[in-house]
Amino acid sequence: MNRFKYSLRGTMAALAIGCLAVGPALPAAAAPSAAERIEPLALAGTQLEDLDRGLVAVAVEDQVFLSWRLLASETRGASANGMTGAGFVVYRDGEPIAAVDDSTNYADPDGTEDSSYAVAPVVNGVELAPGPETTVWGEGFHDLPLRKPADGVTPAGEAFTYAANDVSVGDVTGDGAYEYVVKWDPSNSKDVSQKGYTGNTYLDTYTLDGTLLNRIDLGVNIRSGAHYTQFLVQDFDGDGRSEIMVKTAPGTSSTEYDDGVAGTTSHITLPAADVDAGVSHGDDYRMSAADYREHLISMFAGWDEHPEVAAGNWPATIEEALGIEPRHDYPLTAAAATDLADYFIDEYAPSRSDRNDLTTFEGFVVSGPEYLTVFDGESGAELDTVDYDPGRGDDGLLWGDYAMSRIEPGNRVDRFLATTAYLDGEKPSAVFARGYYTRTALAAYDFDGQRLTQRWIADSGHVPMDNPFDAAPHGGDGSDPVFGEIASQGFHSMMPADLDGDGRQEIFYGGAALDDDGSVLYSTTDVLPEGSAAPGETAKLGHGDAMHVGDLDPDRDGLEAWTVHEGGAWAPYGSVMRDAATGEVLFGAYSGRDTGRGMVGDVDPEVPGLEAWASMPDGTDASGLLSVKGERLGAATPGTNASIRWAADGTTQIVGRDGANQPGIEDWKHGTLLTGEGARTNNGTKGNPSLVADVLGDWREELLVPTADSSALRFYLSTEVTGHKLPTLMHDPQYRSQVSAQQTSYNQPAYPGFYLASDIDYDAVPILTRSAVPAAPRALDRPGDARDEVKVKASDPAFTYYVDGEEVTARNGKAVFVGDAVVVAVPNPGYRVEAGAQTRWEVRSAR
Repeated sequence: MNRFKYSLRGTMAALAIGCLAVGPALPAAAAPSAAERIEPLALAGTQLEDLDRGLVAVAVEDQVFLSWRLLASETRGASANGMTGAGFVVYRDGEPIAAVDDSTNYADPDGTEDSSYAVAPVVNGVELAPGPETTVWGEGFHDLPLRKPADGVTPAGEAFTYAANDVSVGDVTGDGAYEYVVKWDPSNSKDVSQKGYTGNTYLDTYTLDGTLLNRIDLGVNIRSGAHYTQFLVQDFDGDGRSEIMVKTAPGTSSTEYDDGVAGTTSHITLPAADVDAGVSHGDDYRMSAADYREHLISMFAGWDEHPEVAAGNWPATIEEALGIEPRHDYPLTAAAATDLADYFIDEYAPSRSDRNDLTTFEGFVVSGPEYLTVFDGESGAELDTVDYDPGRGDDGLLWGDYAMSRIEPGNRVDRFLATTAYLDGEKPSAVFARGYYTRTALAAYDFDGQRLTQRWIADSGHVPMDNPFDAAPHGGDGSDPVFGEIASQGFHSMMPADLDGDGRQEIFYGGAALDDDGSVLYSTTDVLPEGSAAPGETAKLGHGDAMHVGDLDPDRDGLEAWTVHEGGAWAPYGSVMRDAATGEVLFGAYSGRDTGRGMVGDVDPEVPGLEAWASMPDGTDASGLLSVKGERLGAATPGTNASIRWAADGTTQIVGRDGANQPGIEDWKHGTLLTGEGARTNNGTKGNPSLVADVLGDWREELLVPTADSSALRFYLSTEVTGHKLPTLMHDPQYRSQVSAQQTSYNQPAYPGFYLASDIDYDAVPILTRSAVPAAPRALDRPGDARDEVKVKASDPAFTYYVDGEEVTARNGKAVFVGDAVVVAVPNPGYRVEAGAQTRWEVRSAR
């Protein structure tokens, strides 16, 4: 670390060894107000968040560790050790203590838990105003206090409590700092395949100090669980403040909080057509077991009128569909439909599987309106509500939920995903998806500050079945002539990334990918190998649980994707590395079983590129740790729950959990780096943190997890001093979009659009600032006056000019000086000096 390199407060003072010379100071600038920050950044044509310095101070042993952001808007070049463009002066208790050029962190040996710190950027030799002061995290972490929702009781009389779950972030106030949107899950939340009532899901928005800004109650008609509620937090309309977008229903409401006190609660606006149809916020579409029986009776009573039956695609009678002797004439009477429904529940379903107990089928929502609502991120006020598209259509009959031995109404039909994506390369859009086992449908939405509009929809249509009660729809094509091939190709997550390098992000869905305009980029198939269910036949790569999309191999152009697949004997691969732009297989292996886990990361810095591993059969060439080229490096593998960029050297660490469900961070070479005592992970065996993202401090990622009792959201930050200097990862469009998707279903790590590892090539890190040439100043003689003037280019969007360390603020660009003066051009945020251009001039008096 290079201490005391810079002059302070705009001076050009010389520094003596061990002594800091301080010259005249520029006036301290106040922290930007929300009104001043209302416009987001626009770098390389892409809208990004106008973030503050993100300074964090953590007490560590006998020192205080400091970490802060380098912003993409002030990144202007690369050196051997990192990105250039701004250096920094560190202040403790109002006094300068260090100048830092080669990183964005500093260990203060003289700091205490009572110290306060600020950091000022130094650009082109001129120190600019420091950011706000921050105090020290005395316990080595920060706890954001949470306000747990009240306990409840289901209609079946079952009591439940609440625990903090997934988290997403956005600057909802426009002040440059992130706020945190916390999803509250009831203790009875369910997988889509599980029966039973759940409590309501809540979304709370907090500032870092624990101030609750608003609470969204999704209501009784949104079932709770990892697959149901996917919430997006992003500045969709470009007003500098993030919105919250989420699937809603009758009964959804929001409450604004003022200084901790709840204000008025308001329900979302029901569409006029629904109001005319009698829909109200008091409606409860949750099914009891008796309700499901009546639902089934109604389905059977109208069997002969079902479009698939009328078209001759399905059996003409229920008896034929169920494989029993004829019992009734058609159309069915109410009594006949009741008889068949009771037979289906009491005899047919249990005969298919002992898990098919439809006599206790309750808690599902398989009918009623579905909406998409965008809320103001700060107040929680509803901004617009539209019908949710793609809609469910039915209770899952067309989706294959009755087709196999496990009869699971409401399962495949209610699998949801969501992400933001820069589909036009400029502003973030929202992408919401429904389904991946069979029918696969994705819709993209834009919000202009007043209205939600659909950009495109890609819908495979249902996979045709000869008999909805006896079929194998997984792996088939959907009925849509354009999008049918993407059916059955989705994962439990989706990744936005500029797959084809055209400057616009695509949607990687697992076995398929959609182009930025919603068209099919590719849908991947391969030949089933020997030992599979049908050797020599072509099959889709199909569904899987884990995906990773980024620049994983620095030797190849473009991005790669590492995926695992659960199709077993019907899937060509258990794990596979592909070219993300084309879907071309680079290497992979058949497993013959559900390959449920997989991960990538730079866990071995001695091996070029990221390493990859998956839960492949032990002892095979594909098991163990693999290089990014597919070479087997060893039999042992790290964990697969989650990864984090935590270490100083740029390697990847693994987030795991112990027997008490406490989170931990493990390094493949150095062992345990962190044990999160008193905290916990989420989502059962998945062991997910609430969030892993670069939300504070330098470019490394923070670990956000609930405390064991959900009284707080705990922030863990790496306190190892690093010499790597990178802009905040949240200013990389791909990383920012993938962070927005991390709350979706099976949480997946986020990857930047450039290669990030211990052997990073800084010259390959994108520089988003715009090149510009400053205008040379002119010296002017003031007649009859001992003083002279210098004139610089007024209102230059690219540069601010300083004369002897003082900013030129006059509208005409003039400043007075006596004798000689030094004029310096400092690039403004978003700009850099064109190579070879002059930025410093010595101006002499004309006298």
